Amino acid sequence: MDTAHAEHHSALGEEYENQPVPASARKSLFAVSAVWVGFPMIMTSAVFAGIVVYNLGFVAGMAAIVVGDLILMGYVGTLSYLAGRSGKNFALTAADTFGTKGFRIVSAFLSALVIGWFAFQTGMVGSTLNLSMGWSAPWITLLAGVLFVALTFVGIRAISWIGVVASVLFIPLGVVAVVLAAADDGIGSALSYGGGAGASAFSFGVAVTMVFACFADSGTMTADFTRWARNGREGALAAFAAFPVAYFIAQLVGALVVALGAAAAADTAGGDFLHVLVSAGGVLVPLAIVFVFVNLGSVCAHCLYNGAVGFGNITGKTMRQLTIVLGIVGTVAAVAGIWSYFATWLNILGVLVPPIGIVLILDQLVFSARRTSSVAGLYWKPFAAWAIGAGGALLTHYYAPQLSDAVVAMVVGGLAFTALAYLPVRTEQPVLVGETV
Repeated sequence: MDTAHAEHHSALGEEYENQPVPASARKSLFAVSAVWVGFPMIMTSAVFAGIVVYNLGFVAGMAAIVVGDLILMGYVGTLSYLAGRSGKNFALTAADTFGTKGFRIVSAFLSALVIGWFAFQTGMVGSTLNLSMGWSAPWITLLAGVLFVALTFVGIRAISWIGVVASVLFIPLGVVAVVLAAADDGIGSALSYGGGAGASAFSFGVAVTMVFACFADSGTMTADFTRWARNGREGALAAFAAFPVAYFIAQLVGALVVALGAAAAADTAGGDFLHVLVSAGGVLVPLAIVFVFVNLGSVCAHCLYNGAVGFGNITGKTMRQLTIVLGIVGTVAAVAGIWSYFATWLNILGVLVPPIGIVLILDQLVFSARRTSSVAGLYWKPFAAWAIGAGGALLTHYYAPQLSDAVVAMVVGGLAFTALAYLPVRTEQPVLVGETV
């Protein structure tokens, strides 16, 4: 490493892509919480909460939101506990369970999905400001992509900073939007909102899946953030600040905007409240514009960081090198309009991702004593349980749509791994690289 590059690396800080974060580099509970809290407190959360309430009504919709949030709390919180305890990022954690070669499949899959989220959210900046301000969607999307890549390049410190700013902006602007929406009939009228979807409304189970799937991917990769915690307990508490606390605040705002009749397009844009702020005029207009960039910039930086750490571990490159490469790919995809295929992403997330996290939790927390001491390139049991869980969720999606794909995926995958864990240890022989089977 040349002197200039060494000084540059030192100034930005080490990101520990390929090793556990040492105790000396761990951060305070506030710092790690700040990284997570600004992630779910975003407009996207308000949008989907509004869509849920539009389909189920306010009371039933909020019940589905609470159920989904509590499931996320247990899921992400437990994975965060493991990360805080070990200091390992998601890829290193997955290597312990899926094998030194097998983890590449899992990590690459999730990292690719978060780059899809990065593209979606970046495209949403251009689309949102095009609708509310009439600005050019492609040029605004390009500008947003460049800004978000630069932010992520700085590293975990910048992501922590923008998380705090995003939260500080969201809460007062969200309150103002709800107050404006409730100006005519009062906030209490939201309780009587019965939904607007009618016979085409989706089920309670689908709503729970939507709530969970919004953060299934980055929630599963929580170790990339919570490995900086000083211990497992603080890792779990940092995740709690996000799920349910920050997530629920954003969801409640979106739900109220729809239930109070202030949504511009409740069936598709849900609880998007930007137009409420812009319509009020005055100082709210420039604040709303800044809010879009900061708010969606927070989630984009988190997703790009997840993807860069994941692919960095697979390729042996640094997080910052991958940030530039993946950031360019995601920004081009956003400008090209790929973000509009959003429903497909949610379905994939709800079905395929949850069993991965459950397998990690069971393998490293519940059945750790039964794990073989030998090091393998690929362990077949975790992959089998992942496939069984995803298969059960797919069957549920097509034949029992009233149930939650995400919950079924976790339950079936968890039961499958539990059964496989009790198979004789001798069946878990390491598959060596280059070995003929």
